Order: sequence, then C-alpha cells, then structure tokens
Amino acid sequence: MIYNFNLGIGWASSGVEYAQAYRARMFRLLGKPAKFVFTDMFPQENIEHLTRNIGFKDSEVVWLYSAFTDFRIAPVTYTLAQFLATLADEDYKVTRTGKVGRLQFSDPGRFCSLYFVDERHDALHRVEFVSGGCLVRKDYFTYGRLYSEYYAPLDGRAHLYLRRFFNEDGTVAFEEMPQDGDALFRFPDHVFFSKEDLVGHFVHSLGLTSKDTVIIDRTTGIGQALLENAGPARVGVVVHADHFSVAGTDEAHILWNNYYEYPFDMFRHIDFFVVSTPAQKKLMEGQFARFVGAVPEIDVVPVGGLDALVRPTAPRRPCSIVTASRLASEKHLDWVIEACVAAKEAVPDLTLDICGEGVERDRLQALVRDRGAEGYIRLLGQRDMAAVYPHYELYLSGSTSEGFGLSLMEAVGNGLAMIGFDVPYGNPTFIDDGKNGFLVPVREAMTEADRVQALADRVVRYFTECDRAAFAQRSYEIAEAYEEQRVALKWKGVIEGR
Repeated sequence: MIYNFNLGIGWASSGVEYAQAYRARMFRLLGKPAKFVFTDMFPQENIEHLTRNIGFKDSEVVWLYSAFTDFRIAPVTYTLAQFLATLADEDYKVTRTGKVGRLQFSDPGRFCSLYFVDERHDALHRVEFVSGGCLVRKDYFTYGRLYSEYYAPLDGRAHLYLRRFFNEDGTVAFEEMPQDGDALFRFPDHVFFSKEDLVGHFVHSLGLTSKDTVIIDRTTGIGQALLENAGPARVGVVVHADHFSVAGTDEAHILWNNYYEYPFDMFRHIDFFVVSTPAQKKLMEGQFARFVGAVPEIDVVPVGGLDALVRPTAPRRPCSIVTASRLASEKHLDWVIEACVAAKEAVPDLTLDICGEGVERDRLQALVRDRGAEGYIRLLGQRDMAAVYPHYELYLSGSTSEGFGLSLMEAVGNGLAMIGFDVPYGNPTFIDDGKNGFLVPVREAMTEADRVQALADRVVRYFTECDRAAFAQRSYEIAEAYEEQRVALKWKGVIEGR
C-alpha cells in the first residue's frame, strides 16, 4: 500500500492537494493501491465533499479522526427527519432559510441551529445546541453522528472542552480534550498526550512492511511521528515549492524553506525526495553536496499529468486571455488585471477571465470596477478548466513562484500561448521564450509598475506580432512529456525503487 500524508484540504485547495489528486490517478493507472491521509480537523465541512470535489475516490481517503471509528468516508446523507426522531417528546418549531435552519423549543432560551449541505435537500452536516443563550454542543453527521463537540461558557465565550467520536452503533470510539494549543486523546485502553502522539499511533497501527511506501506531502507537526513509526516502509517527501530562501543563503550557509527543513535535516532516514522539474533537482543536488556533504536520492516526477492533448473543435475567442489560480496575494492577480487594462489600449478586443476562488476575490473585483474594466475582465470563480481552456488563446501568469504549476501544464496541453515571469520553476518549464510565449526577465530593482508594464508589453506583442498557430503548436510539443502514461511510469520507478 502507498500511504500519502497531508494536513488539510478545502474548497479553494492549494496545488499540493491537486497534485495529490493527480497522483491518485497515476496510481490507479498503475494498479497500485493508495490511501491519502489527512490529519487536520474539518469542523466546517465533511471531508468527503472536499476530497470528492477534486477527484479522490472515497475508498482512497483516510481522515485521521474517523480512522479510529468504524465510520466510512462518505457524503452527508443524515436527514433532518432522522435528527428529529432523536428528540424527546416536546414541542418545537422548525424554520429554514436556504442552507441554515432553526429548531425552536417552547423555552425561548433553547434552540438548535441546523446546517444543511445545500439549499435544496434535507441532509444535515451539523446541528448546534443552545441553552440559556449559551452554546453547549455541536453534532456532526455523515450517514450517522460521527462526533460531537461540547462547550461551556468561559470568559464570555463558548469554550470547547471535549470532542467525542462515535462508532456507527453510537458507542464512543475515543475522546479528544483540547488543551493549550494541543490535545489529549483518551481511548478505552490508552491515552495519548498530543496530536503528534495520535499520528504516531495511527502510523504504528498500520503495521507497515518493506512492501509499503509512505509519501509525505506536508511534514509540519507530523513529520517526526511519521518517520519514527514508518518501520521498514520506504519513505519519500514531495517538495512542492521553492525549497530554500535566496535572501537567507550565502556562500557558507543555506536557509531551507521551513516546510522542508525537518525532512532535509533527516534526509538519511528518507529514501527519496520528489521534485517536479529537472531544474529543481539539479539545484537541490548541488546545494546538498555543498552545504551538507551528501546528496540524497532526488527523483523528478511531474506533479500532474495530461490524459490527452486537447485541440479545440471550434475557433478560439480572438484576443482572449485566461488565468487560473487561488485568488491569493502571492499569485499577483492584481498585476495581471493592471497589465490587461494597459494592453487594452493597443488590443481593443482583449478580454481576461480569471478562474478560481480565494480571499482576494473582493479586492480584485473592486480593482476591476475601479479600472472601469467590468466589460472585459471577469472573475468566474471555480470552473471545470478542461471545459474552459479550449476557448482561449493566451494564458497569463503573474506569480513570482511556482514549484510546478498545474494550471500551466493544463494550459499548454490545450495549446495556449503562455506569458509569465522567468522565476523558478514552473514558468521556465512550460514557456519556451519566443516560441510558445514569453518569459519576462525579473530584476531585483523592478517595481510593481515595471512588472505590470513588462507583462502588458508581452501581451500586446503576442496579439499584434506573433504567429499564434505556431505558438500553439509549440505548446502542444512541450505538453507531450506530461501525458499521463509517461508520468505514471515515472511514479512506478520511484515506488519500486528503480
């Protein structure tokens, strides 16, 4: 079995989670059984909804907390009627507006807030109990009550003092008592005094052998527990981002990215590292040789793969630009918007569509309004990008750091021309400067205005001077190396130690 370890996942997941979803597809192609273990709490959403949303199968997902119960990973199917059947024989009234309802008892100080999975159905994700104006309990459901949280007033706020996890028959599987930023976990026959101990217990309980593989995608808070309990299994770490700080590195010392510092320090206990580009492998090998005096095994495997190259069946929209990412500050989508506003003067038919969700949405939408660009720049939210890319000519990136860039890979697989900054490692991997797009040189002295203008200049140059058909063909040629069968074979070599 291949066990892949991560922390969390969300609706606007990062590239790490999408990379795992791609990897799951590769392992299916190879016929290699795999599990993807998530160790964070998910009180606002059922984990199954999040993992299914990006392509995991329920049978592939393990949630640390439900792993110690007999509940399966499953969508929420527990209904309001099932919940009402558990109530004592007393008067109440149920009202509902969209995804939120309220169950009011005859006592004005007692009520339940009801949280449904959507606006149309009666499936309940959680119920919050209030008594005397104080929150006292939250129940969480999938196809039964999976766990409950218990609260008491403290310093004017509801204080969580206990989580109780249940088996399908309602018996208690274990309890969690949060304390001082960590937690104590009480089982029928033992107690664990930290979350890290719980992770270690879980890994130990797997009974790993030399035929198993452990792949770690995030080590924060769990890395030591994984290494100490992996036994004879092969252990690998996937490096998803730039692995060191340029500013913190000089001729004598290197400052590793804090996400990777622990596994790099423990490299003698790790069988392989995986990076997504040859450029990062070469750099890491040189740095380990220079600063550590030894070079671990570093394999290059793209974090994603293309099931096929997609050629549009209808003409692409003229002068159309698309970009896709989390709406986060490090993606610099404000620069992309400003560049397109500037380029519009020379390319009157230019349009820009931004796909994705994130915390920057309101700010970016306000910027579009402020620039009077609502007629040609749209924020489309989360989209099925496979259906989106064939309609566009150009992909424009403002990011200054991409470990790989799944959206870049998908864009070249759809024959889009590419524009982005010449920064490690994704853009130089997918942009052949002057052949399928433009790499914008980056200088330390460049201001934001300089960067915006440089992007705008390349946009104008592409739409007014370039052979667009030739650029599209070069993108397809680059994409061939990322077809799924080829990527799957690379994973096969890593897992089998070849």
